[in-house]
Amino acid sequence: MFKERETLPLVAVAMSGGVDSSVAAALLLERGYKVVGLTMKLWEYDAVGGNVHAESSCCSLEGISDAARVAEQLGIPHYVVDVHEAFERDVIQNFVDEYRRGRTPNPCVLCNVKTKWDVLRLKAKALGAQYFATGHYARVRRNAETGRFELWRAVDLDKDQSYALWALRQAQLAETLLPLGDMTKDATRKMAERLGLRTAKKPDSQEICFVPDNDYRRFLRDRGEPERVGEIVDTAGNVLGYHRGTTGFTIGQRRGLGIAVGRPVYVVDIDPERNRVVVGSREDLLSHGLIATGVNWVALSELRQPTRAWVKIRYRDRGAWATLYPAEEPKSVRVEFEEPQAAVTPGQSAVFYDGDRLLGGGFILARL
Repeated sequence: MFKERETLPLVAVAMSGGVDSSVAAALLLERGYKVVGLTMKLWEYDAVGGNVHAESSCCSLEGISDAARVAEQLGIPHYVVDVHEAFERDVIQNFVDEYRRGRTPNPCVLCNVKTKWDVLRLKAKALGAQYFATGHYARVRRNAETGRFELWRAVDLDKDQSYALWALRQAQLAETLLPLGDMTKDATRKMAERLGLRTAKKPDSQEICFVPDNDYRRFLRDRGEPERVGEIVDTAGNVLGYHRGTTGFTIGQRRGLGIAVGRPVYVVDIDPERNRVVVGSREDLLSHGLIATGVNWVALSELRQPTRAWVKIRYRDRGAWATLYPAEEPKSVRVEFEEPQAAVTPGQSAVFYDGDRLLGGGFILARL
């Protein structure tokens, strides 16, 4: 498909079977790299339940097939790498455990750092690849002054995925290529159409890949989460109703509470030890800060002093100004917002930016 030219080093591209990773591989070929495609087998497909053949699901059976056929179109080698044991251990079990703790996990963050950039990148290196690439919309730059590799938001801010990449370490970023960071989604699809790639019009994946029917409560039941009837209370402790398990709730949830109190109420706290769900008003959802743990600094070697930053507390969050303070615990940070923020959710990621440059991120432990 592409004319012969002097080639650059070998790059292994994580190909999910979607349009983004397909175009990432094609772009690298056009730029003169040698390319090999790697697709992960993430789970035992008959074990997850739900719509296991959903075409839009990342790394589904159809995704593996599409990735292989795109690789054939591009004329590059393609391998399927079985990583389901690591994915089960590092991502799925964490997903289940976090809900049991009353937290709301973001499995994509762990999948990226633990599965893609740890396990799959090792396979890439075993094949002789010098670089590892994905179809994420973000940019990697090396800061000439600090020597650190930095993550920057994508040119297409509507598609920016840097939020889900905050946990990548320096050694991983040093070997990472993100060819879509300077492109818009529209340009990606147009390139796929120009090349005749079968994924050109494939819809984006919207659900958690291992919950293809998008019903995480069904998934948790299938994983053995028992029904535990408990109380739904207001912030004063008054019983308003009953639930069948705290794992069916998340901070900020308004619908599906199973109670009627004559006014809008939201989940403001989840207490799995007492098997209680606490609901309150919109004002009760507001927090002036949070504590994040497991912090990974990307643009900084460490946080030495209070630093003003733009902070996102969920993927679709617009973000807000806050000041970051070094916390007493290692790899922790205290975040104080300039204006109170709604639905600060333990288990989600808090990610810190200086303009388009990602400073670092961590997992929300508690709201303040």
